[in-house]
Amino acid sequence: MRKLLLGTTALAAAATLTANTALADVSISGSAEWSYTSRSSQATANDGTTFGTDSDMTINFTNKTDTGLDITYRVDFDTDGADSSSFVNDEHSISIAGGFGKIVLGMDDDAGDAYNIDESDLIAEDSAPAAVSATIGTSSSISSDDANKIAYHLPAMGGLTAGISHTDRGAAGGTDSTSYGAKYAMTAGGASITLGYAVVNDENSTQDVDQENMGMKIVSGDISVIVSQGGTESNDEDIQNAGASISYKMPNGMTVGAYTFKSEDDLDAGEEYSRSGAEIQYTIASGLTAVINVDDYDYKKGAGDATNNDSGTSSKLTIKAAF
Repeated sequence: MRKLLLGTTALAAAATLTANTALADVSISGSAEWSYTSRSSQATANDGTTFGTDSDMTINFTNKTDTGLDITYRVDFDTDGADSSSFVNDEHSISIAGGFGKIVLGMDDDAGDAYNIDESDLIAEDSAPAAVSATIGTSSSISSDDANKIAYHLPAMGGLTAGISHTDRGAAGGTDSTSYGAKYAMTAGGASITLGYAVVNDENSTQDVDQENMGMKIVSGDISVIVSQGGTESNDEDIQNAGASISYKMPNGMTVGAYTFKSEDDLDAGEEYSRSGAEIQYTIASGLTAVINVDDYDYKKGAGDATNNDSGTSSKLTIKAAF
């Protein structure tokens, strides 16, 4: 009788624990890249060949509450051994989503990053070669950091999505950041059109750093086109960026693309950077892709400083694996 009572009590306790414990769905994904770059450069320090690696692993824990909220805890690890630490906790955040939209708390991207559209979005491996001394743009994108922040994204309203985030870097001399953006998706003439706008404002003791991006993406069948522009204003910098790209998905599993970009700094007389290139992506097998890029670039320091000018061609082969 005693054994029966103990066994019944244990079963009841286990059933109660199971009923009251939230069991999360867990997903793990990862990616790894190996690359070979051959660069012909006017600057001796940039001329030559190099090997490169890049890898990443993401773990997601998701759970749906009794009230219908979707809760996710995401951890993103930078696992590349070439970094200063070979296993870096790059991003980690909690997101709470429901009919009100989505709140993200923790170390994650600025909100504007979700609404940014730039020429690189159609290119798998945009190397953007540049000179070491350059203080100018290499993309029309805004930059985003993973500092601890709070973000809110509105629920989709038709084709409109939008969000805002704030980073508080501390009471004593911290440079707080605010970022926001929006996208609007529609169809016209059988094509899908997406308009995007994104902003990042970083507080600064001398002059705030303001970044802006505007872009449009058009998808018609297997052809995609992006045109974008952006800029950065800060102390002694007034950079204007513009870019465009096109890609075509071929029936044999190959995707070809081309892109162009130009940047000018209105406050640094004569400083400008331009590049154009082409890319071929080929799916070797499911989850395994080979990418070939050829970039032709030209950088001028301006203000009579020809010693820091750089121009040349960068060719790159990348093998990408996704898990």
